[in-house]
Amino acid sequence: MSSSLMSQCVHIFLAATFVAMSGVHGGNFYRDFDLTWGDGRAKILNNGQMLTLSLDKVSGSGFQSKNQYLFGKIDMQLKLVPGNSAGTVTAYYLSSQGPTHDEIDFEFLGNLSGDPYILHTNIFTQGKGNREQQFYLWFDPTKDFHTYSILWNPQHIIFSVDGIPIRDFKNLEKYRIPFPKIQPMRLYSSLWDADNWATRGGLVKTDWSKAPFTASYRNFQAQACVLSSGRSRCGSGGNRWFNQQLDVASLKRLRWVQKNYMIYNYCTDVKRFPQGIPTECKHP
Repeated sequence: MSSSLMSQCVHIFLAATFVAMSGVHGGNFYRDFDLTWGDGRAKILNNGQMLTLSLDKVSGSGFQSKNQYLFGKIDMQLKLVPGNSAGTVTAYYLSSQGPTHDEIDFEFLGNLSGDPYILHTNIFTQGKGNREQQFYLWFDPTKDFHTYSILWNPQHIIFSVDGIPIRDFKNLEKYRIPFPKIQPMRLYSSLWDADNWATRGGLVKTDWSKAPFTASYRNFQAQACVLSSGRSRCGSGGNRWFNQQLDVASLKRLRWVQKNYMIYNYCTDVKRFPQGIPTECKHP
């Protein structure tokens, strides 16, 4: 074997080993997800490269990951329901099960044609949520696919859109604030009717003449610790995300988003918390 060919083989072997050790996988919805409800309204297309969820007056639809994760960096590209999407919610989130569940939420609240979607985020720890932050987006999320990412490691939960961080929930256990780090979570997504609250607090109802409503998904990637046989397997190399935090440039982008596009922050809602804002809000 020539030295050139041997070198190529070594590179291929090392690349394959890196992928196996890091838990990097994705790109095929048949392999990575189960369609869980919707009676045929959820569809996997293009040999597993695309997934669509649909909602009509009878039912919405949803899917969940086959794997459970305990820390990871999860990326998915979504293209949201176009046109008059008022009353609809496209949810994309990590969650464990049970009354003391942990959860990391992206929810996209539909709106009338021409009005912007609201990106709703929330975090549950040990069954307690009420940590909502909401944003407008700086683009039309119905025109093309955009990447929505959750970075979850032992010190941070970072929400990002097209690589731009919009929220950083830090581990503040030293202040007796629970942080999700024990319960494994699956990735879920659903498209459903929430016209009792989703658009202007329920004032704008779903226009069923526009049904079916459809959201599309592609390019799922998970660099993650996967639960297998009761153990979380992270691999021993290539897991930069495991200790990742926002650098100076990322913090600048985060502040830009929060200054220009944040429309609700539970940490500043003094009417909602008359006894004082939640403890984590005092330690940004």
